[in-house]
This record gives sequence, C-alpha cells and structure tokens, in this order.
Amino acid sequence: MTIAEEFPSVRVRAPGKINVYLEVGALQEDGYHELATAFQAVSLCEEIVATHSDGFTMAVTGTVDLDGVPVDDRNLALRAARLLAAETGYEGGVHLEVHKQVPVAGGMGGGSADAAAALVACDALWDTRLSHPELHRLAARLGADVPFALKGGTAIGTGRGDVLNPALARGRFDWVLVTSEEGVSTPKVYGELDAHRERHRVDIGPIAARPSVDAEVLHALRAGDPAMLAAALRNDLQVATLRLRPDLASILEYGEASGALAGIVSGSGPTLAFLCATPEHAAELRALLEADGHTALHVHGPVPGARVIG
Repeated sequence: MTIAEEFPSVRVRAPGKINVYLEVGALQEDGYHELATAFQAVSLCEEIVATHSDGFTMAVTGTVDLDGVPVDDRNLALRAARLLAAETGYEGGVHLEVHKQVPVAGGMGGGSADAAAALVACDALWDTRLSHPELHRLAARLGADVPFALKGGTAIGTGRGDVLNPALARGRFDWVLVTSEEGVSTPKVYGELDAHRERHRVDIGPIAARPSVDAEVLHALRAGDPAMLAAALRNDLQVATLRLRPDLASILEYGEASGALAGIVSGSGPTLAFLCATPEHAAELRALLEADGHTALHVHGPVPGARVIG
C-alpha cells in the first residue's frame, strides 16, 4: 500500500492569536521595526484538509467574509505547501481545503495560521518527517506570525516577532472578540504609527530600538490572573489603528463599561479583544455586545498550535 492510499487526506487545526502585549521599536533603516510581544493562541481556529494532487490548488470556505482571500500563489498556505515540497524534494502536489473562522485582515494571524496548518498537513500527508525546528525554520521564512501559529500556547516574540521563547501561563483566560467586516492593512497601520511618532516626537521622546516585554505581563500569565493581565495589556499599534478606524474607540469604551476587565486592539486590528474575569462574565459581555449590534465571539486561551486532528 502506498502512502497516498494509506493516508488519502490529513486534517489540521491551527489557532488564531491575540497579542496581549505589543511594543514596537523605532523604525529601522530597512523599513522594519523590532518587536517585543506576548502572544496567546486562542480557541478561534482555522482548519485545513490536505489531499494528494498532481498540482498545487486550494479552495476556501468559512464563517467570515472571504472577499479578497486569494486561492493562488498569493495565498500563504499554498506558498507554505510549495516551500515544503521544494525543501524536501517532494515531487507531487496537494489540494488544500481551507475553512476560515479567524477574521481576514483582522490582526489575529489567520493567514499565518493557514500557513502553519499547511506545513503540518503536508508534512504528514507526504510523510516528509521534518523535525519541529525544521518546520519552524520554514515557518519563519513565510512570515513573522507563522512560527507562533505552529507553536501555540503562550510565547514571547522578539526580533520581528518570529524569535520565540515559551512563556508559562497557568489557567484559562477568557476573551470576547468583536470582529469587523472591514479589514485594516498592517503596512498602513505601521505607517500611521511612524507618522504619529514623528508628529509627537517631542512629547513621546526617543523610541527604543530593541523593545522588551514588561515583567508584569509575565507575572500575570504565570499567576493565571486575568485582572493582573488586564492592567498590563499594551499595544503600540492601537493608537494608529484607532486613527485609521476611529469608530472602534466607542466600541472599546462600551465593552469596558459593560464589564470587561480591559479591552485592546488585537495586533494591527480591527478585531477588538476584551479580557473577562470568568467564562460567565465573558458570556454576559458577548450578549451585551451582540444586543448593541456587534458581531461578538467568546474564545479562550491558551490553546495548542497547529496539529493533526482526527
């Protein structure tokens, strides 16, 4: 029996993420920024089913707005499959069925989760047997958030977010997400942050070239204390995202006034993440936000990274 006959398809699930802390360093000469971030993988996940094929093709379905999601080599998942084949000398192809639940261009790393899932799915389907460090190396070539989607859990990211160190996180953290049909361009958000810092450079002062994660974040994660974590949440991109999407500010205020411990823009946005004290408080907040006309989801973290599921 051939590998293709024994394993005709592989299903993989990979999580979206919330940046519970994101400090952005000064703009570098190469146009990039050093980052210091604390990632938490949450229970809103992407799924990919990989099946044997002569070529490289994909189809996308999902519970989110799929406008603008490419199904050719512009898609990170398909690029991940091609990269793995090239690196391992695999001569066949794959068809990827992608089911998206993470908002597109929502600051939660949905595309990165797809890429991580594609790496794991194709590695299992093709029996290429790469080690975890080898998969991580390929993930880092695809994008800064892909290694974390591969790893999951809670981690500290430095460099451009792709140098990961695990962080101990006890217990469960409950979040209510408010999603938006209109995505935000990450490059535009970084550009607006640089412009904001230039406009206010006298008040802000010098920006560190190499930022670091505040120790209070690590203490809160280790303690499993949502209230402590709420006091330490930070996202340097939030000011830029709110300038591009000022309508989000009133939703943040409403969520915090309605029982959230704290609210934050997730990554570059526009998804908003509200940290809640308990699952029951999260359910109540979700109901209030939905009654106010918003699309709200209750998720929890941390959860594992990309993995094969039955």
